[in-house]
Amino acid sequence: MEITEVKIFSVDEEQLRAYVSIVLDNCFAIRDLKIIRGPKGHFVAMPSKWHKDRHREIVSTISAGARNMLEEKVFAAYEKLIGEPVTRRKLS
Repeated sequence: MEITEVKIFSVDEEQLRAYVSIVLDNCFAIRDLKIIRGPKGHFVAMPSKWHKDRHREIVSTISAGARNMLEEKVFAAYEKLIGEPVTRRKLS
């Protein structure tokens, strides 16, 4: 699987920095990922919806390797857009 397109929609809110859409293998789109600036750095939040009293991810990565690959592509596009590097949250 390859991320073949990344679109960044910049937002200037306190924690929410951008919405992101990605395309996988030129055939499958995932929308509404978010770049969040948290207290320990920026991270990519996956699309989610409210379920009872919490957010529940609609789409999620299965492995740390897949998560790292996704974040690398998304942050590379975001950093190119804003013209500066961002501090990334360390994955556990």
